Amino acid sequence: MPPANPPPDIPHPAPTPARLATRLTPQGERILRSGHPWLFDGAVEAVKGEGRPGDLAIVFDRKKDRFLGVGLLDPASPIRIRVLHQGGPVKIDTAFFADRIQAARKLRLPLLKKNTNGYRLIHGENDGLPALVVDVYASVAVVKLYSPIWFPYLDELLPLLQRAAKAETVVLRLARVVDSLGELTDGAVLAGTLPDPEIIFREHNLEFLAHVADGHKTGFFLDHRHNRKRVGELSEGQDVLDVFSYAGGFSVHALAGGAYRVVSLDISAPALEVARRNVALNFGPDPRHEILVGDAFQELEQLARRREEFGVVVVDPPSFAKREKEVRGALDAYRRINTLAVPLVKPGGILMAASCSSRVSNDDFFGTVEKVLKRSGRGYHSLERSFHDVDHPIGFPEGAYLKAAYYRLD
Repeated sequence: MPPANPPPDIPHPAPTPARLATRLTPQGERILRSGHPWLFDGAVEAVKGEGRPGDLAIVFDRKKDRFLGVGLLDPASPIRIRVLHQGGPVKIDTAFFADRIQAARKLRLPLLKKNTNGYRLIHGENDGLPALVVDVYASVAVVKLYSPIWFPYLDELLPLLQRAAKAETVVLRLARVVDSLGELTDGAVLAGTLPDPEIIFREHNLEFLAHVADGHKTGFFLDHRHNRKRVGELSEGQDVLDVFSYAGGFSVHALAGGAYRVVSLDISAPALEVARRNVALNFGPDPRHEILVGDAFQELEQLARRREEFGVVVVDPPSFAKREKEVRGALDAYRRINTLAVPLVKPGGILMAASCSSRVSNDDFFGTVEKVLKRSGRGYHSLERSFHDVDHPIGFPEGAYLKAAYYRLD
């Protein structure tokens, strides 16, 4: 790989992190000792000093004044400290970050042997680097910050991430809650060059587009990779309906698996244009692929009125619950959308129902879908359930969000 050339004169506006002695409440100490990576404001009793985002909060035991752990201070966030380490004393330096990044890469090595070069290298807290996500698309790494705590460390992290990702180019993305800092703006190129923000990457030998500079998340939804492949394996000779299709990931895999016809349904016409382009990348203009723009709830009703049936129906909505108070409404939305989907599954066909909301538990989601199936009066057989792929590990309870189930209907 040729050496990356960082753009000249990138400023370094974030000050050097301070080391601040910190004490927690008794409950906060219990949370830290349990290994949870979040310490909310109410768990923090005192921090010595004013504190800026990214300062090292060194936590000492209340009674014996012993080292308990260390995290990154996030003064403006309800999550006051994002924990890097708990246990014996440790030095937070380049070697510490290098070890975390190399451990994450090692975990993903089996995936990289599967004709895939689009993957998540760093999955935030679940890889021991809270609020930091790094997705790799071919030779481009996209660093997304969900907190300003990482600004002081970007210079240190950049060569480590480039080496681990074998990336020629690094792009910075910022979550909505993170303000730009100097020239460190959303979509900024941190290293290398980016002649075209649309990157073609490979997933199980199929090609997809990721718009790394301003696409949703980091440019593509990588987490459903294994489910997309599974749907492709189930699609031979079938009519397939891809509900909430977005960029057509399931649709492309279904076509590759030998589907007779694939309908991509989404409310976003621009997203479906990307789906069309992703299909064309792999198959050229393919008459098997149809696009349906509209509200999923309304369009499923229309398809049922026309008595359409499909051998595979994929229902993968966006998160219906981003806050705890939205869970009840989310479960109702899962009930309604799957109730509309069931009549569209032909006898012997398969419904794949998915949820990407961490607020909705596995039991509540699967229970809701299975109540829908029972109330439909149709017999069904649960084929399998799936959760996170290897590049989206789960390191703490809130890190678990993705779940999907496959049902064969009579």
